[in-house]
Amino acid sequence: MSRYLSDHVHLGDDLTSVVILDQTLLPNEAAYLTLREPEEMFEAIQALRVRGAPAIGICAGYCLAALAEQRKDLPPDQFRAELHRLSAYLNSSRPTAVNLSWALNRLGRLAHTMPEAAPAAVAAALREEAIAIHKEDIAMCRAISEHGLTLIKDGDGILTHCNAGPLATSQYGTALGPLLLGTERGMKFRVFADETRPLLQGARLTAYELDKAGVDVTLICDNMASIVMKNGWIDACFVGCDRVAANGDTANKIGTSGVAILAKHYGIPFYVLGPTSTIDLACPDGDHIQIELRDPEEIRSKFYARPMAPAGVKCYDPAFDVTSHDLIAGIVTEKGICRPPYGQSLAALFP
Repeated sequence: MSRYLSDHVHLGDDLTSVVILDQTLLPNEAAYLTLREPEEMFEAIQALRVRGAPAIGICAGYCLAALAEQRKDLPPDQFRAELHRLSAYLNSSRPTAVNLSWALNRLGRLAHTMPEAAPAAVAAALREEAIAIHKEDIAMCRAISEHGLTLIKDGDGILTHCNAGPLATSQYGTALGPLLLGTERGMKFRVFADETRPLLQGARLTAYELDKAGVDVTLICDNMASIVMKNGWIDACFVGCDRVAANGDTANKIGTSGVAILAKHYGIPFYVLGPTSTIDLACPDGDHIQIELRDPEEIRSKFYARPMAPAGVKCYDPAFDVTSHDLIAGIVTEKGICRPPYGQSLAALFP
């Protein structure tokens, strides 16, 4: 699995730092960053140096564990207050991906069950829990890949949006997982990867991962999705997700809902793939998902040698949009494939 860059987020050897592959530099440079300070960790998540909902959760778990290790010599009350403060701080780095709060809350609940334990013991337990989150994600991605592979056949054309491969998760990925797993088994697919404006995750990351794995991948601009569907080149759409509401509405990278609308028009099944940790049953529908707004310079000047818009022009730069549940043919999780009505099938995952 080394060719899938599965070790792109991990705890540092000193246990007080987190090492990540800086995804903002791909595909031109593979550089690793060592994060020690809370501000460095916050910036790495906010600036998308580490990105993809599951990978953000893995990174957040390691970050809190590393910060706990740094502070294990503090008096117990001060140590616990610091844990609470740092968890809230890291959680504020990105508001939409539920895996961030899910991982931090999981470590927080563990610490809460150890009220009499010394800070060093709590730090050690948090470290083991962060490692467990990572291992579980590997297993979840494999299971999602197996389930997703049942939806496609050898020779199919697949359209994907943004990046939901190993870089966004651990191994295999979610939306790309079935394609990578099938390729390992000798299957052939034709993948069309939306470039995914404005941050180009499809161009920089998905095309990079698929090409590296030997998958037949064609990069297209986002506004070319309609013509490749009309041409009959697409048999299914596979996308990831950052949050799934109780009714099956899903938040994913901006542009995803447009792909789903086009797929509906052309009669192409549109599938969302993600671990159950992205499902938020406390969120009734997509209208209740907070959408992150990002720096307007991502539209005006990022990736350009010179700005491509007037300096003073107003910009609207949402990071995500919400795909309505009635456009989704199935939501693929590690526990199986959920079908409509999603209010029932999603809830059944959590007996």
